[in-house]
Amino acid sequence: MFGVTDAAMNIAPDLEAKIQIIQNAVNACHGIGVENPKVAVVAAVETVNSKMEATVHAARLRKMNRNGVLTRCIVDGPFAIDIAVNREAANHKGIESEVAGDCDMILVPDIEAGNMLYKALNFLGGAVSAAVVLGASAPIVLTSRSDDERSRLLSIALAACIG
Repeated sequence: MFGVTDAAMNIAPDLEAKIQIIQNAVNACHGIGVENPKVAVVAAVETVNSKMEATVHAARLRKMNRNGVLTRCIVDGPFAIDIAVNREAANHKGIESEVAGDCDMILVPDIEAGNMLYKALNFLGGAVSAAVVLGASAPIVLTSRSDDERSRLLSIALAACIG
């Protein structure tokens, strides 16, 4: 089981917004019993490239975690999605990280990446999902019009667990 941010709300989050997204995601993980969630910050590549903002943000978020600014979690990246979810891919590419291949949360760079990943997992990969919006005084259930009844029920249950 792992979470994906942000498939529906934040169109193009800047670094400050990504900090808040991570903090909200970490709180949600704690609410479902994941004490020290591993957050994979994903981009198209694993190396920092000044022309790819997602990689620059990933490096800064990782550093903020190492420096104690982002706490109660482990943040690493930039990772391509294969590295975030598959330890063999990380080993093959020579990437050593306690997050790589074992993440609890994937921080996507923008709404387009998040929405495509969410729907690809569901409709191509057969994933079962639950969706909530965080950052308000209570979690808000937010499902896609194409979600089935199980996903809707799981979304309500997730909101109750982390609320």
